[in-house]
Amino acid sequence: MLELGSKFLISYLIGSLMGSMIVGKLRGGVDIREMGSGNAGGTNALRTQGIAFALAVIVIDIGKGVIGAGIVPGLELPFIGTDPQISRGWLTLCCAAGAVFGHVWPVYHHFRGGKGAATLVGTLVILSPALILPLLLVWAWTLTMTGYVGLSTMVAAVALPVWLAVTELPQQQPLFIYCVIMALLIVYWHSSNIKRMRDGTEHRNNKLMIFRRQGKPGKEKASDDDAS
Repeated sequence: MLELGSKFLISYLIGSLMGSMIVGKLRGGVDIREMGSGNAGGTNALRTQGIAFALAVIVIDIGKGVIGAGIVPGLELPFIGTDPQISRGWLTLCCAAGAVFGHVWPVYHHFRGGKGAATLVGTLVILSPALILPLLLVWAWTLTMTGYVGLSTMVAAVALPVWLAVTELPQQQPLFIYCVIMALLIVYWHSSNIKRMRDGTEHRNNKLMIFRRQGKPGKEKASDDDAS
């Protein structure tokens, strides 16, 4: 259990390195948590700082998931060693989850982070690259139908375990459990978006709704609809 706990903690600490804060420091101390929606994710970075800033943030946040799931589980830690009782598969999933948790609750930034989506995608790059394309297709379809970034992220996250249940069970049961837990957490982390959608105050990008007839624009409000 010492190996599992240590590597989970390392992944969490890596996940706590927020892309928006790193890029903001390089840009002269920009803190996007004080701008726009107040979220530290890629969508708010795009809205407040532009595409170059946002791309850099997303690359870092995805990279944290790649490192957490792909590198940390195989580290040889001094004075700890390898625990033969710990499944390597479950160790990898726990480290992946640690990176996502660090992104949402970063210890270096008073536990004010993003909503986990970009780092989750990074973990899937390692855990199951074949899931990336279906995930992006569902996300893009929902976005073009609704105009809501947060809703698109929630729908895509929920679609992951459904897709695995249909195509991969029972062979991929650990990955299925991981995706179920992540989907539930993604929905929970977007609870404020759900409330605003019910209230009719959620930011909606009508220009992206290319497959629907655009009606009158709804209330446009800078909101915490960031997906990452």
